[in-house]
Amino acid sequence: MVYKIRIRRQESQKSDSYWQEFEYDGSKNSSVATVLKELNSRTPLKDNSGNIVTPISWECSCMVRKCGACAMLINERPRLACSTFSTFLHTLKGSTIILEPLSKFPLVRDLIVDRSNLFENLKKLNLWLESEAYMSSWTHEPRYQSARCLMCGCCLEVCPNFSANGTFAGTVAAVNAFRILNEEQESTHLNEISAEYKKRFFEGCGKSLSCHDICPIGLPVEELLVRSNAAAVWGK
Repeated sequence: MVYKIRIRRQESQKSDSYWQEFEYDGSKNSSVATVLKELNSRTPLKDNSGNIVTPISWECSCMVRKCGACAMLINERPRLACSTFSTFLHTLKGSTIILEPLSKFPLVRDLIVDRSNLFENLKKLNLWLESEAYMSSWTHEPRYQSARCLMCGCCLEVCPNFSANGTFAGTVAAVNAFRILNEEQESTHLNEISAEYKKRFFEGCGKSLSCHDICPIGLPVEELLVRSNAAAVWGK
């Protein structure tokens, strides 16, 4: 089947964006990541108008839904380009595939964005241990789920309360907070985390839960939010 791949491109944050279209004549069982790799393997790469263009800039690492680097907007929905569950071509409607960078983060080039503010927010919440981790068997499963977070930014992309320059840390911070709140034994540091959590997440969350179903690896987002809120706000 012949697919039309429509990509929003931009040389840098200061330059204007523009659209380029390409054709991909391949298996419907290909992922978007496979499509991008095939396009960039063409020498030279030509768009549908026959113009020779520069290779498409995008990030990838593991290609198996483990690193989150290839997060982008695919048909206006944040997804991982390598995902076998949501970005195989046969799972996408129609023969036109629209690719854009995530909009909540500063653009680097084409489909690459700078997610450093995501990690800065984790630092501001003091999400590290100052003591030997306290391990309880009954919280093993949610702690494991918390640790699985890819920090890809998909949940922040759909969050109406999150902006790159805002103080609201978003779901990714709350998901990761549970693990630290549950394991920290040093009371002063635990109180610092709780205070920052209330200020940077709990008081700013509008409870829209738009993040609940967007996680590309299917984390139990709502459960982890409830657990983090209970630990930080009510000490449970």
